[in-house]
Amino acid sequence: MSGVLTPLLAADSPLDPTARSVVERLFRGEQQLMAALPTDDPRDPKRLRRVKLTRGEMFAQPDAIRASWAQGEVGIEAAASALAAMPLRRVFLTGCGDSLAVMYAARLLLEDMLGVPCEPIQALDLAYYYHASLGPETLVVGLSSSGTTTRTVEALFLARARGAATLALSNTPASALMQAAEHGLLIHAERRGWPTQSSTAALAVLCRLGVEIGMARGAMRAQALAGSLAKVPQMMADVLAACDAPVAALAAQYAHRPMYLFAGGGPAYAAAVFGATKMKECSPDHAMAIALEEFHHYNSQKAGDPLFLLAPAGPSVPRARDTAQEGRRWGGRIIAVVTGGETALDEFSDGVLRLPALDEVFAAFTFILPVQLFAYHTALEKFRAAGADVDG
Repeated sequence: MSGVLTPLLAADSPLDPTARSVVERLFRGEQQLMAALPTDDPRDPKRLRRVKLTRGEMFAQPDAIRASWAQGEVGIEAAASALAAMPLRRVFLTGCGDSLAVMYAARLLLEDMLGVPCEPIQALDLAYYYHASLGPETLVVGLSSSGTTTRTVEALFLARARGAATLALSNTPASALMQAAEHGLLIHAERRGWPTQSSTAALAVLCRLGVEIGMARGAMRAQALAGSLAKVPQMMADVLAACDAPVAALAAQYAHRPMYLFAGGGPAYAAAVFGATKMKECSPDHAMAIALEEFHHYNSQKAGDPLFLLAPAGPSVPRARDTAQEGRRWGGRIIAVVTGGETALDEFSDGVLRLPALDEVFAAFTFILPVQLFAYHTALEKFRAAGADVDG
């Protein structure tokens, strides 16, 4: 294996020569892109520029979702028709970074609609390790905004080589990922700032696809979920408007901290992952997403650390209350994000953000928004503290 860029370019690789050539090209291009990323310099102008661009794209998420549905309607219906007719026993949902978080967010809905296990899996793990069960009656769904994420492209090439069905989602038509898959769905979103709408629009398309498959297969809740999903864009717009000022105040309060924690269970874990990724992109400090139950198996929070505790109405609320109580015992600061009039966490929280009620399978759409806003506003506060020209 020494000297080989990636295991799928080794002599025993199942990829054909064309796929090997694509993978090698992507791998070399990826190395060049890494060198151009922003640094952790507290005044890095490249990072500041991306943070500033993030605000407009963040508030345009409802429009990006509507555009992706409207412009992709024919493709979504065609893919749903083909996949609904396919005998499936297992689905793998793969990507890296934000794309993998999208898969965490979509899992509950897709399992409900398809009636088979739908497993989010890191693209490297699927491509290099956990692919023994790939074959007929399996589906691999890959997401990459750029369409050039090497490991995700590798995962889809490998899936096809093993006879699995493949579906790609990307912002980039004719990208390597879209060409690697049998079915492709285009996401209509921008990503000049740190990724926001490119993720939520992809999630919306994936959910729409799942609901369409569910209706074709006669899933019990499909029609009701279709109605709930249609309300998501306006609900997101309302949450963004309502949360902007209070979250900015929280950012001013906690901008001096070097570590930020985000926890949730079920679909809310996806929002926790998004929160940690946005903090790490927007600021030079540490951030961590913690699965709700795992918080209790280690001393996860230190004194003064802010924890965004994401608890939509559903089965995880009692454990989220335990989490708030334990975090408070350790001297942490708890910002609870809950549904409507839920008060179970109030007693142990330093702040509570209340979001409108929405079926828990769609919780990530709204619960992602306060943590996006927090990362954005905290980054601006940190730039100001470092003497950067935030208003220029």
